[in-house]
Amino acid sequence: MNTATMNRNANHASTAPAFLSVWDLHAYYGESYIVQGVTFNVHEGEILALLGRNGAGKTSTLRAIARLSEPEARHGEIWLDHQPLHKMASHQASAAGLALVPEDRRIIPGLTVEENLKLAQIAPPVGWSLDRLYDLFPRLGERKNQEGVTLSGGEQQMLAIARALARDIKVLLLDEPYEGLAPVIVDEIEKTLGLIKEQGITTILVEQNAVRALKLADRAVILDTGGIVFDGTAEEVLNNAELRAEYLAI
Repeated sequence: MNTATMNRNANHASTAPAFLSVWDLHAYYGESYIVQGVTFNVHEGEILALLGRNGAGKTSTLRAIARLSEPEARHGEIWLDHQPLHKMASHQASAAGLALVPEDRRIIPGLTVEENLKLAQIAPPVGWSLDRLYDLFPRLGERKNQEGVTLSGGEQQMLAIARALARDIKVLLLDEPYEGLAPVIVDEIEKTLGLIKEQGITTILVEQNAVRALKLADRAVILDTGGIVFDGTAEEVLNNAELRAEYLAI
């Protein structure tokens, strides 16, 4: 599949009704032009794998959608369930239902597992209850009185995802959730992400382990040097060796 064909796929996909729409997004770190006119849609309850080589702009795209101060989004529109995220600050986007789980997880030192979760809940609670979170993550229930930063890497990732769900979220943004984790732990997290999908939550997954991400995802968007080169089903990418070799090195 050549680049022109893949770009046509991306343009066609952008016209479909969507729950989250990113339109002509441009973002910068200082004068470095990182995200260069990215457009894609995500449907409600869908898992989208946002893929590409290192430096392609994946994390920068996630951060721009979350309205974080870096990178600076200078142009483009982001709509979530008819709400203009591009006009919001990060805390407003969060209140609108967007949650980013960063690669470093950012577990708060000095707080137990349960305290990390309670801190994320808003009053009155409208997100997932602690009991519901512990049902989804039994390990966290077993370790609820343990300091969060002393958990294993996989358990910290579970806590970071649970903390996002503790609010009333609509879209979960995951940046490299499998990084540094054993395959058996990745299996457990993938199972959990499937259960989250069943709850109707929309997920965008940035992951270097592209094959695992594609097997979990419904659709895939591939970035290369800040722009989209493919927008289609995950199955299409898995079945296209040329595409995988050129843009994902697999």
